[in-house]
Amino acid sequence: MINPTGPIPGGEQRPESLPTSAGFLLSHSEALDVDALTKIALAAFGSAIGGLSRWGVTVGSARLFGTTFPWGTFIIKLLGSFFLGWFMTVLSERIPANGWGWLKPDDLRLMVAVGFTGAFTTFSTFEFELHGLFRDGDSFAGLAYLIGSVSLGLIAVHLGIVLAKSS
Repeated sequence: MINPTGPIPGGEQRPESLPTSAGFLLSHSEALDVDALTKIALAAFGSAIGGLSRWGVTVGSARLFGTTFPWGTFIIKLLGSFFLGWFMTVLSERIPANGWGWLKPDDLRLMVAVGFTGAFTTFSTFEFELHGLFRDGDSFAGLAYLIGSVSLGLIAVHLGIVLAKSS
């Protein structure tokens, strides 16, 4: 990572400009701006696809199974949890550390895990993190996270409904 406000750790001198893949030279602040804009675009693209996918699964589930039970959300929770577990494993175990060309593992994680899966369902992130707590042997934290998330989430939904009705 480039430190834009001071000397580079280790005493190296900062070059005046950075080469790009197109051969242009960018100042450090321009390179940081391009990097930030790239990350924003990756997260936004993944989020758009995830949100549209969520909508599609919800509509399709309602047509197939009706609306007396939240099948769409239930299916999305399971699909998202499965997908995030699969994707993060593939990312850490099968993708080269230097990525593919301009697309690095951190960029893929941002676009797919944060953007797509985050918009598709945040429940998958909850499940993945919960799995990590139990996998790492922290059963107390895992149970606290599970019970607290479900209980406090339900209370938060109720309070939101109460607030909306009172306004």
